[in-house]
Amino acid sequence: MAVMKGFRMMIDKLKANPKRIVFTEGTDERILEAASRLLAGNFLTPVLVGSPKEVLDAAEEYGYNVRGAEIVDPSNFDRMDEMVELLCELRKNKNMQPEEARKLCSQGNYFGTMLVKMGLADSLLGGATYSTADTVRPALQIIKTKPGHSIVGSCFIMVRPSATGENEVLAMGDCAINIKPNEDELAEIAIGAAECGKIFGIDPKIAFLSYSTLGSGAGEDVDKMRNAAAKAKEMRPDLAIEGELQFDAAVSPRVARTKCPDNPVAGHANTFVFPDINAGNIGYKIAQRLGNFDAYGPILMGLNAPINDLSRGCNAEEVYSMAIITAALVDE
Repeated sequence: MAVMKGFRMMIDKLKANPKRIVFTEGTDERILEAASRLLAGNFLTPVLVGSPKEVLDAAEEYGYNVRGAEIVDPSNFDRMDEMVELLCELRKNKNMQPEEARKLCSQGNYFGTMLVKMGLADSLLGGATYSTADTVRPALQIIKTKPGHSIVGSCFIMVRPSATGENEVLAMGDCAINIKPNEDELAEIAIGAAECGKIFGIDPKIAFLSYSTLGSGAGEDVDKMRNAAAKAKEMRPDLAIEGELQFDAAVSPRVARTKCPDNPVAGHANTFVFPDINAGNIGYKIAQRLGNFDAYGPILMGLNAPINDLSRGCNAEEVYSMAIITAALVDE
């Protein structure tokens, strides 16, 4: 199956070059269950933030074996002074003082992000109890965006099992982070979603979605998607990109033959760029709830190190899957 193949590829990659992933909520039952599974697979080292006693007591209470995980306690960290000094340097434009930095570093979300910044871990997964803002904010302040990236975008990978055994896999962005991205930001989101999709075996065919198909409608929103598609093509002429397209023209070969015949993307799109977060959030949830797609994400794109956010309503299976995805995004 496609998604299983994608996960197998990621696990094989991690077995060949194991990574360390920080979990900012080390006593959470879902985190502990996922950590125990990762340890049993022997391809990823969980770094659990919290008091060793509290983490181990919780693991014993819930019945999970986390021997082999690293447990790092912000209140007893031997490099805390170094961490505080580094955070002050990183935030000197905000005139951060050591007292404020030390207070932030005592919090699991900032502490975990600083572990990544200091090279003590490769990636981070948070949000089981923290809000999205409390996971993304430290990442933006500390890890920051890659050169050439103006924003952090997000992508959902959508997977629907098929009776033939070949799962349907789609990429959708941005459904979680950027409220009203402009043309340049949409182009960046599209390229990030395409690269993210490749990890799952998607050969990206990118559609910039609209209520218009190649000029059938008019308006500022149509112009924005058309211009964004053109900019994405300029940035990555190697990718199959089209826009603006209505959703039916993007996915239905029959509709595409009528609305835009002989178009290499129309009718076959598998990577979708939404005009704003309203459309994106609604779109992926319709696919999830009515289309029986499983949603993996949001996967954050454009940071200098992979940091991802969990839903506070997540289960252990989602933590496990997102940990694999996050660690597999680490640049070699």
